[in-house]
Amino acid sequence: MKNRDLKAWMWSDAVEMLARAERMHRDLFRPASGAGGGRTATPQWEPPVDVLETDHELRVLAALPGVDPDHIQVSIVGGVLIIAGQRVLPPELRTATIHRLELPQGRFERQLQLPKGRYEVGRPTVDHGCLLVVLRKLV
Repeated sequence: MKNRDLKAWMWSDAVEMLARAERMHRDLFRPASGAGGGRTATPQWEPPVDVLETDHELRVLAALPGVDPDHIQVSIVGGVLIIAGQRVLPPELRTATIHRLELPQGRFERQLQLPKGRYEVGRPTVDHGCLLVVLRKLV
């Protein structure tokens, strides 16, 4: 094996191990069941998010590729932003042979403690597989 091939192989393995560790970490710290006002299904995964603040608003961007926007709920409960929903395989793929399935399926929920203040939730938008929630600061 050439030295370059060995380095590429080792790098590939290291990246795969880091990805597995990140998935395990997310699974370990996913929200507890029953939180958030009576939802019955336990979340199976938690999407990664970015939270950005300006003088007038908070912007929350959640990575949700493959999630139908009609299956996403956004709410604020007790100063916590809750993004919940479900990702399911399209009907035409449910009988397909799966060789690799890394995007988590099933119910998800992400709870984010908001900075102190009052917020108005704008209309969530989905673009390129990312959900954008704009929270306008109320004075």
